This record gives sequence, C-alpha cells and structure tokens, in this order.
Amino acid sequence: MDGSSQHQFNVAIKKILQMHRLKEVKWKNEKACAHEAYVPTFVEHVANVFTHGIWIVPALLGALELIERASTKPKLFSAIIYGTSLLLLFTVSTVFHSIHYCFHNGKLVHLKDVLHRCDRAMIYVFIAATYFPWLNHEPVQGDVLLPTMRILVWIMAAVGILYQQIFHERYKWLETTFYVIMGIGPSIAIVGIDDYNNILELKLGGLAYLLGIVFFKSDGRIPCAHAIWHLFVATGAGFHYLAILQHLYPDSDSPILASSERLYNILAASDHHIVESHTEF
Repeated sequence: MDGSSQHQFNVAIKKILQMHRLKEVKWKNEKACAHEAYVPTFVEHVANVFTHGIWIVPALLGALELIERASTKPKLFSAIIYGTSLLLLFTVSTVFHSIHYCFHNGKLVHLKDVLHRCDRAMIYVFIAATYFPWLNHEPVQGDVLLPTMRILVWIMAAVGILYQQIFHERYKWLETTFYVIMGIGPSIAIVGIDDYNNILELKLGGLAYLLGIVFFKSDGRIPCAHAIWHLFVATGAGFHYLAILQHLYPDSDSPILASSERLYNILAASDHHIVESHTEF
C-alpha cells in the first residue's frame, strides 16, 4: 500500500471512529414529569446557550438602529421598549441556560429557579413589546380597537407573568395556550390598519413561532428540541424586526433599503417594457 492509499485509509478509519463516538453522545434525557422541569444533557446545554447567545450583539445593534431612525417621540419610545425587550429576550435566556449548565450538580437551585421564571416571563414581555410599535400607530378616526389593544396587550402580559410565577412548571399546555392567544390576539387590531395589510414579514414571523411550539413541547422526545425552538424564536424575531424596520422606521439613506428600492424599480420597469412589447405585437 503506497503513501497516498495509506493516508486515505487512515482518514476513513478516523471518520468511522468519529461516527462511533457520535453514537455514544447522549443527545437527550427522559421526558420530565408533569410538574418538573426537563433536565438537558451536556450537548443540549451547549446548544441552548449557543442558539440564543449568538443573537445578543445583533439584537443590541438592531435596537440602536431603530433608536437612531426614530423621527418622533412616540417612535423613539416604541424603539426603546421593543429594542430593550429584544435584547433582554436573548440575554436572559443565555444567562439562564449558562447558569443552569455551570451549576447542574444541584448548586444555586434558588438562582436557577429565579432565572427560569425570568426566562419564561420574558416571553410575555417580548410578545407585548413586539406589538407595541404597531399598536402605537395613530388611531384612525372612530377606531376603538387599536388604543384598547395597546393597553390590553400589557395587561395580558402581566396576567401571563403572574400565572407563570404561581403555577411554574404546572399546566404546561395551558401556559403554551396563553402564549399563542397573546401572540395572535393583538394582530386583529393591526390587520385593520390599511397601511399594514398583507405584510409578508409579519406572516412569516408568526408562522416561525407557531411551528417552533412543536419543539418547545418536545423536550425528551426530540434531541436538542429546546435549542431548535430557540432557532425558530430567532427566525420569528428576525422577520418581525425586518417588518418593523422597513415599515415603521424606513430610512431612505439605508443602503439595504435603497438597493431594494432600486431592484423594485428595475423589475417594475421591466414588466412595463414587456407589456408594451406585447401590446405593439
């Protein structure tokens, strides 16, 4: 066997050994009991930290961009509320999962419980804050639903947080139902605003959150289910951020939006030219 063949053989053996080691990795633990929290494996701990930790800096930069683009005091206030909640969503989650991993041997039980509750509470806060820039829109004459929902969404968040603190890790499906109701309810007020009808990013973001719920409820059934849920959350948050950025905080000097506008004009001109050609024919 020559040197090249020997090298290829060694590489193949290493790959086989690595695959064997992957099979030995514990990808998930047993499903938690009804009133207990799921205990992640080492791999799941790392995945949970990584899948939200990488979005902390982008969330900070995104929040600062909205604040910079705010042209009025209401828009500035909305940008601060939404941007802060976006940053805290990923930060609180990352801190909780990091502490949970570093002290998984039974230490700092009280701190982990507090952080877990804060992590769940941030979901309610983030849902309310995501809707806030849209609900802060100037109401149309005679429109009662928009200003009402502006207050109601925060009442819903407060009730959800209170419920979660009292019945932590109990009635888990009811808790998830609260998330869904709160996530869908305020959209009724938004779709009534003519300026915001049929925004694709809002629909895609909502779809990402709804699909992610499948994995949110699959700890112990699907390996790294919670980390996958994190990715769906990041995807949904990304789509909703783009919707807010482009439709509520447009910036004509932005190179991204300027390029998009140029591309739209080119495509529109091309379509017009094609129509004229067919007409002449």
